[in-house]
Amino acid sequence: MLPTEHRLRRREDFATAVRRGRRAGRPSLVVHLRSGATDPHAPGESAPPTRAGFVVSKAVGGAVVRNTVKRRLRHLMRKRVALFPPGSLVVVRALPGAGDADHAQLARDLDAAIERLLGGGAR
Repeated sequence: MLPTEHRLRRREDFATAVRRGRRAGRPSLVVHLRSGATDPHAPGESAPPTRAGFVVSKAVGGAVVRNTVKRRLRHLMRKRVALFPPGSLVVVRALPGAGDADHAQLARDLDAAIERLLGGGAR
């Protein structure tokens, strides 16, 4: 499970990541990233943790399917949250195909999207 300090909860944070961040899409999901904009020279301030949030709409499936997809994505992000710069906001938006995708396919799509965002791959 994703620790509490790494969870994105406020509507404003979701909006900031989606509207002002970069995105990378895959067949089953889209990852939005707003990199941390902390001042490294600010006295006495530690970098805030990277926070991740998930958007799974009714287009993905019924309540059971949506909750399953959210649990899988939270579990996958737990190991990958350290890859992002401190203070980053990450929103993972599941597409309708995510309900039919297995755990391995979600992991591949998430890894590919993260690689594209952090590696600066071609669009």
